Amino acid sequence: MNYDELALQLHEQYKGKITTRLRDESTLDRTKLSAYYTPGVAKVSQVIAADPKLLPKYTWTNNLVAVISDGSAVLGLGNIGPEGAMPVMEGKALLFKHFADIDSVPIVLDVHTEDEIVAAVKAIAPSFGAINLEDIAAPICFAVEERLKAELDIPVFHDDQHGTAVVTLAGIINAMKVTGKTLSECNIVTIGAGAAGTAIMKLLHRYGVGSIVAVDSKGIIGDSRDDLNDEKRALLPYLDASQSGSLEDAIASADIFIGVSKPGLLTTEMVHTMAPDPIIFALSNPTPEIMPDIAREAGAAVIATGRSDFPNQVNNAIAFPGIFRGALDNGVTKITDDHKIAAAEVIASLVEHPTADEIIPSVFDERLVPEIAKVIV
Repeated sequence: MNYDELALQLHEQYKGKITTRLRDESTLDRTKLSAYYTPGVAKVSQVIAADPKLLPKYTWTNNLVAVISDGSAVLGLGNIGPEGAMPVMEGKALLFKHFADIDSVPIVLDVHTEDEIVAAVKAIAPSFGAINLEDIAAPICFAVEERLKAELDIPVFHDDQHGTAVVTLAGIINAMKVTGKTLSECNIVTIGAGAAGTAIMKLLHRYGVGSIVAVDSKGIIGDSRDDLNDEKRALLPYLDASQSGSLEDAIASADIFIGVSKPGLLTTEMVHTMAPDPIIFALSNPTPEIMPDIAREAGAAVIATGRSDFPNQVNNAIAFPGIFRGALDNGVTKITDDHKIAAAEVIASLVEHPTADEIIPSVFDERLVPEIAKVIV
């Protein structure tokens, strides 16, 4: 299947992926028109103006998410700009609607500094019930999300970070059951300290692991390094920062490898040096740090990737529709680490008998959204 050609064909045929429809699909007669618009709508506006908390009661903000990007880190394509980001934002809106019946509006911003993005999102936030940040490059994405979470009274969620982290944690919970390992005793090596990698490390630390060693393009991220930027220095409390050296040094005797970096960085020789029954999450997309068949031949007990053509796909769409469904339905204004951990545990529990080829449920599992939504309270 040539997905490039099919994608171009379908997008041209349907002029994009989403549209809007009327919630009241009955006949729009003169009486209803007078109620929905002038003069009746003035009363609704007055009621909301007197008590803005009633906005979700009388408008579609009860089920509306803004999907926002500046186009600075789109998929694996990099900084391709806001116009190039729009098909991906539409795709996210499609997933919201299909999996959780959530309405969403894709918005691309032609601004790229922290202050500009925050100002733009804050300016439009009254129109929405929640904000999904998408494809904003690190390190700006960290500050943007934190500021918006602090300054807005609706949920703000950067899915590139936290959706990946939630599904990764769910998979690792079940990988423990397959291998008989105990997470609190496991040594984890991560490569890639961008948006997803940072969120994964922080969530795993919060959940309780033996140790985490992080590696970037210059080697192990530790307190002996004098070339760390502010974001990597902020990671040190979550890491075993006493080590130094290369990926080869870090990976020796590790139980778990998590890659959110570049293709081909993990070699067969490195896998051979890991602890018995190693667990490999090679999440670089579309080409992972090591291909699953090669990792399996090298002795990996459990392998996950970001791809749909191998078992155990770490797909953000497993997590974020249910998280937002719960936040909107239950009046949650801040999505916390406790929410993320609860979502991960629910996702893991939906695989009743984990095996090496099934530690993560299918994105099409209809239990995901309602079960996750129950714990986002």
